[in-house]
Amino acid sequence: MDRGSPVPLYFQLSQQLESAIERGKLAPGSLLGNEIELAGRLGLSRPTVRQAIQSLVDKGLLVRRRGIGTQVVHSQVRRPMELSSLYDDLEAAGQRPATRVLRESVGEATAEVAAALGVSEGAEVRSVERLRLTHGEPMAYMRNHLPADLLPLERAELESTGLYRLMRAAGVTLHSARQAVGAKAADAAEAELLGEERGAPLLTMQRTTYDDTGRPVEYGAHLYRASRYAFDFQLLVRP
Repeated sequence: MDRGSPVPLYFQLSQQLESAIERGKLAPGSLLGNEIELAGRLGLSRPTVRQAIQSLVDKGLLVRRRGIGTQVVHSQVRRPMELSSLYDDLEAAGQRPATRVLRESVGEATAEVAAALGVSEGAEVRSVERLRLTHGEPMAYMRNHLPADLLPLERAELESTGLYRLMRAAGVTLHSARQAVGAKAADAAEAELLGEERGAPLLTMQRTTYDDTGRPVEYGAHLYRASRYAFDFQLLVRP
């Protein structure tokens, strides 16, 4: 701790704890000492330690459990803004991804899907709805739409790997995408699926992916738990 820094001590402590959680030094399920023990060990006041812990509870990185103490939960996933699948990003972060397929069908394209995929409204498209989980906990609700003739999709494959891996294995060369990120409050159905309270903040993402010929090959509309998920941007200064 840098006591000469203008940065408050509680914030310095919370940043160190958050870094330890993200690097895996404090693994999910780990118990922190109680506030008195931590304050004594670190040479800080109890209110300082309490404020640092509360800031991480508010971020969803720690949870207070009656009779157990303060426990580390799963760190927030920070996803880079690049053309990659959520499955691959979670796996790379050591988050043990799993998938539950809610629906897989071929049907008529709505106006929204038709516009994204460059097909006529009512044309046949393949649609998939999935719930992506990490450590058995819901992370994202995903709806994806593809041209019906692009590739066959089997439920078992969708539950064992990522959609982009299946597309690449079928010979589809993913080249670029257009993506929009937003936010909304969870409705009752979304809250139940994602294990959140109704009205909880959710991140939204719509993405149209193109192959190396410029053909739209996938349109996705996803919802992410804001308490567990963030997008990372790298911004460059324009010369």
